[in-house]
Amino acid sequence: MIKKIALFVLILLSSRVIAEEQALRVNDYNDPNAAYAIKMLKLALAHTDSNYTVKVLQENFTQARINEEIATEGALDVCWNSSDATLEQQIEPIRIPLFKGLLGYRIFIINKNNQAKFDHVKTLADLKQLTVGQGRTWADARILEANGFKVIKANKYPNLFYMVEGGRFDGFPRGVHEPFGELDARPNMELGIEKNLMVYYQMPFYLFVSKNNKKLKAILEDGFEKAIADGSFDATFLADKAVQDVIAKANMKNRLVFRLSNPTLSKETPINRPELWFDPDTLP
Repeated sequence: MIKKIALFVLILLSSRVIAEEQALRVNDYNDPNAAYAIKMLKLALAHTDSNYTVKVLQENFTQARINEEIATEGALDVCWNSSDATLEQQIEPIRIPLFKGLLGYRIFIINKNNQAKFDHVKTLADLKQLTVGQGRTWADARILEANGFKVIKANKYPNLFYMVEGGRFDGFPRGVHEPFGELDARPNMELGIEKNLMVYYQMPFYLFVSKNNKKLKAILEDGFEKAIADGSFDATFLADKAVQDVIAKANMKNRLVFRLSNPTLSKETPINRPELWFDPDTLP
């Protein structure tokens, strides 16, 4: 009897260890933000008592498919995306902006032979005469449309580079940390970064989990708050190569900035926590 009880207890303990060591499945196929988002996910987990690990998949999923897998608790457990109220109704956000709102500062990838088109832009009305490209399901597309831009959409992110190179639209707005690595990865394309303009709207970029996974949400929120409190969140942000590229290359202080509204934000967006948001005026 004692042996049976001991065996039963051992099975229970083993099951508990397996549960605690559950791998969180994420997908990084062809996603320039994946490495950073995964690094921040691991940072949050490192600040908790949980034994979650991270399992990286490379499935050729669209963003819509990724969101569906999270919502239905299918092939993925955690994803990342620019957020809006509609998306937050479908999947559960961890409301800590991973890039401190840096995604809201947008500069344009263009065909490098078309800089003259942008040199003539002096007002927001001038800028709206040009066309821009975005992913079909991206929150940015809805924001730009709400502000009166003509947006050309694609289902898959890689296609947007060929479309702007080929003249399907004039500019591909990217978070200021994104285009340098994207162009480095495409050295044979006729692409460049527009030199003088920047668009800004408040844009959080969050981790997301299933609406049903309240436990994981609480664990990640706790981990992030601890990382913010001890300074490791900001240290990780500032140490990221893409962020360092922004500071070194984007010339944010000297660009003409057009500020747009973001009517897609949810009421729960932590806009009143300045420690969560990047301010380019703090740059040297």
